[in-house]
Amino acid sequence: MKDIFKLDGKIAIVTGGAGGIGEALALGLAYHGATVVVSSRNEQTIGAVAKKITEKTGNEAVAIASDVTDEASVKQLVDSVVNRYGKIDILVNAMGMNIKHDAFDYPMEDWDKLFNVNVKGTMVACKAVGKVMREQGGGAIVNLSSVRGIRGYTGGNTGYCATKGAVELITRALALEWAPSRIRVNALGPALVITPGTRHIAENPELAAKYAAAVPMGRIGMPEDMVGAVVYLCSEAASFVSGQTIYVDGGLTAA
Repeated sequence: MKDIFKLDGKIAIVTGGAGGIGEALALGLAYHGATVVVSSRNEQTIGAVAKKITEKTGNEAVAIASDVTDEASVKQLVDSVVNRYGKIDILVNAMGMNIKHDAFDYPMEDWDKLFNVNVKGTMVACKAVGKVMREQGGGAIVNLSSVRGIRGYTGGNTGYCATKGAVELITRALALEWAPSRIRVNALGPALVITPGTRHIAENPELAAKYAAAVPMGRIGMPEDMVGAVVYLCSEAASFVSGQTIYVDGGLTAA
């Protein structure tokens, strides 16, 4: 039986590729054979990530800066990839941010910032790459959701939860609308993952133990834990899977 998880010959864009989760996903896709385009606004950081991926995997990885909230910027990214490789097989939207405030006093300017990156950014990238995939006869898209897309949470996370709920429904709606074009759209739903932005939790034993205790498997997630689900969703193994969110959460959403 052939290896249905191989991504040899596939061209993948990873937006948010400079982040902790994005870098791990880009590296994982490359390990499984894909040529990876790492993208975010920080050109210097994505350049270092692309270099690391090439050195570790032997597969080509390039860095192209873009801003997912700017349609013109994303179009330039997509045009550059198509001009270079002739196609785009995979899009992984790994960007995201959180701004926490008590809901009674949530500043609407911060609410707008969250929706601009997490929701608008997801749709802008899907729209631009989706057009290419439609013309070439299909492709696979994975959006970054969260367990907070289906479960509320305290601690000032109302805005974040709202954006991830929106990402979940964008994923389902696009999966339905784009199915005739053979474009599969799915999502990844992590629980807490230790990244540069959450490293303070891992470095505080008491806080880390508190978060780990809430997870049935008894530990906090790492970026590498996310790779298998995304490789699966982007591969032939998931050729009949669309509109789904895989929660990589140590069993948290099973309750």
